[in-house]
Order: sequence, then structure tokens, then C-alpha cells
Amino acid sequence: MAKAETPGVVPLLEVGQERGNDDKIKLKKQLGLLEGVAIIIGIIVGSGIFVSPKGVLKEAGSVGLSLVVWCLCGFLSMIGALCYAELGTSIPKSGADYAYIGEAFGSLPSFLYLWDAVFIFVPVTNAVMALTVANYLAQPIFPDCRPPDAALRLIAAVCITFLTWMNCYSTKVTTKLQNVFMVAKLAALGLVIVGGIIAFSNGASSMFQDPWEGTSTDPGKIAVSFYQGIFSYAGWNYLNFMTEELKDPFRNLPRAIYISLPVITAIYVLANVAYMAVLSPSAMLSSDAIAVTFSGKMFGYFAPIMPALIAVAALGGLSCHILTSSRLCFVGARNGHFPDCLSLVTVNNLTPAPSLVFLGALSLVYLCTSDIYRLIDYAAFVESMFILWSISALLWLRWKQPDLVRPIKVNLLIPILFLLICGFLVFLPLYVRPVEVGMGLLITACGIPVYLVFIGWKSKPRSFVNALNEIAVFSQKLFNGVKEDKDE
Repeated sequence: MAKAETPGVVPLLEVGQERGNDDKIKLKKQLGLLEGVAIIIGIIVGSGIFVSPKGVLKEAGSVGLSLVVWCLCGFLSMIGALCYAELGTSIPKSGADYAYIGEAFGSLPSFLYLWDAVFIFVPVTNAVMALTVANYLAQPIFPDCRPPDAALRLIAAVCITFLTWMNCYSTKVTTKLQNVFMVAKLAALGLVIVGGIIAFSNGASSMFQDPWEGTSTDPGKIAVSFYQGIFSYAGWNYLNFMTEELKDPFRNLPRAIYISLPVITAIYVLANVAYMAVLSPSAMLSSDAIAVTFSGKMFGYFAPIMPALIAVAALGGLSCHILTSSRLCFVGARNGHFPDCLSLVTVNNLTPAPSLVFLGALSLVYLCTSDIYRLIDYAAFVESMFILWSISALLWLRWKQPDLVRPIKVNLLIPILFLLICGFLVFLPLYVRPVEVGMGLLITACGIPVYLVFIGWKSKPRSFVNALNEIAVFSQKLFNGVKEDKDE
């Protein structure tokens, strides 16, 4: 929010004034190339590949089209990542889309992105990942029936709460844990792929004899199938949220992207081929935990290993998402778009604990439903809409600021192609998912009066400013937090 000092109100502490410039309080550059790759793989290879194959197949209608969707989603993520590499190195600020939209279009559009991301996309994605962990932990306990909703929500809530605390405790410990989580993810997907190879060697290829049977021809349904696939690739732009904490971002940001995305695309396509080699379409569509159903059919007594690995993998994705998305909320508050109480860094651990706790609480609210696929539709539409804005920002800056230093500059055809594809994904589902799309647009529109009252209105009543300052001081005391020191 806009800052104001009022007589009698305790201002937020600027630690550099008391501690000296040699011991500044701020987020540290402690992430190298390996951590960058681990973060991208950690976020992308989370819950999606163990959930979305059902949604993609349901909307695509056939094996052949669903595999095409998975390949194209990987290609879309790669060209999107190239565009974001240009944006991230020419505008090296944390916050990713928020920073880029603000640089190109100003305060209101960037606030609307922040509004939607914080209140829809980020907490919804956290809820989906946590419910995926819960589903895979509960599936072996309830092999012949659906686990109780209350149990799933409780397990998901425990996961979100624990990982929020872990991220508040230490960024370094959290990023080091990603190496462990990454091994579990690759092991789980490796077992799926090996199982598929074994199935093929035993002649299980009937699903590929007529792969286009039942293919959907409805453009809206095809677009929704892309939503489900894109959710599994979500996270390719999340390292951009942490640019200020990345060592040598001009080199390590694009390198992390170039290493991660091709590997993930290949793994995802192979995993889907393996699923389809072992499970019939009806089996895939009736299962809420496809990999568990797969392992039960392929591995017999060793089948319980799979849900354990997938739960750890999804837990790692959730941890990464909590880590990176909290920086978005933190940067927005630091820029005055959210209350000052969310822009604090803890003195002892140098983590944005207030932002982490705030997003953790919102994520718990979205556990009011356990319908994962509806949550995915909400999140994917909102993300696609603002990615469209960010790519528009790239093209706008190419025109308005041609002399801007761009360490990476992609061919102009790449962002234009990506813009057209994003436009297809945003506008075609309007008649297939009118409720979800309408709610997303409504919540976005609700951000406009909030912006005008809390940010655009400069001469607020003293009582209102006093209340905001009291909340900020209470947050300081609660979290032992302070404002970041500014660079000289």
C-alpha cells in the first residue's frame, strides 16, 4: 500500500539505519545453476504428471490427440521460457510477470496480475498439489473406494502448514531438500517408464493400433485439454520470481531453462506412453491416482513403493511452489501494492515469513473443495490470461524501448507465435467452461475498485493509515521482521 508517516504512529523499522551497511537485512543471492535447475524441475515435476493425464485424455478424446497435446504443451513451455529468458535478463527483478507487466503497462495492470496470482492462481495451485499428495498417501489405505474428503483435506492442510513453516525457517535448507525431492520424482517417473517398456515388450500395444479413435473436434474441448496439460508444465517461469536471489542471473537463468524443459518434455511424453500401454482409457478415466493404478497392475507386491515416491515428489513440487510464489507477494508489498506487513524479512532467517504465512492461509481456504480438476481449470485460465499480458509486454517494450539492454534477445517470431497460442487458450474455452472463466474475469475485475481505493486514493483518512501502520508494527513483533535494507 502507499506509505505514509503519521504523527504518533511507529514507522516500520529500517534495520540498516541501526546495524550499519556491512550487515544488511535482505534476501541473499544463494542460488546457483544446480539450485535453479532443481527449482524448475521441482515445481514442474510435481503433482501434474500424476493427475493431468486423466484430464487431458478426457477432453482430447483419443490416445493420439492426448499425446500430441503433451508434446505441444512441452513445445509451448519451451518457447514461453525463451521469451521469459529475455524478459528476466532485461528486467532482472523478482516477481516475474508482475515486474514485466508493470514495466510495460504501469501500476494498475501489474496490480491486477498480483491480485489474481495471490488470490487465485498461487493458493489454488498449492491446494491442488497438497490434495495430490493426500490422494496418493490415502489411496493404498482405501484401495477399493474413494478416500473420505475430510481425510484428504486434513492431510493436505498438514502438508501446506508444514512446508510453509519449513520455508519460513530457511531458504537454504528448503532449496537443498529439492535435491532429495528431485531424486524421488525422477525415480517415480523412471518406474513408470520402465513399466511401460516392460508392457510393450510383452505385447501391450492395443491402445496404439487405432490411436485417433474418439478424437474430439470441438476447439473449446481441445483448448481445455491444453489447460490440463499446461498445468503439468506450470512452473517453467517460476525461477524468474527469484531473480534477485540467483547468482549471475544473466547466465544461470537461461541455462537453467535450457537444461530443464527438454528433459521434462521427454520424460512426460514417455510417462504418458507408459500409462497408455498398461491402462485402458476407461481405467485411466476412472482413477484419481493413475500412477497407483498403474503400479498396482505392473508391480504386484512392490506397488506400494509408487504412491510413496509420488507423494514425496508432489511434496517437493508444493515446497518449491510455496518458496517461489511467496516472493511475488513479498515484491508486491515492497512496491506498495499490498500492505507493508507483507514486505517484511525475518531478522534471524532472512525469509519473507509474513508473505509465506499469508499465502499458506489462503491455500488452506481453497481446501474447501477436493475437486482437483475444477481447481485446475480455474488456475490454468488465470495463468494463461496473464502470460498473454506478459508476452504482450515483451512486444510492447521491443517497440517502445528498442535500446533497452537485452542480454538475451529472441527472434521476434517466437513471442508472436506464443502470443497467438496463448490467445487461443484464453478465448476458446469461454463457451466450454463459462462458469470458471466468468469467475476468473469477475475476480480480476474486483481488483480495479480495490486498486482505486487502496492505492490510487492518496489522501486517505488518518484513522485508516493508523490502522495499517498498527497492523505492520504487529507483524514486525509477531515475526521479528523488518523492511529490507536498500542498496546504496
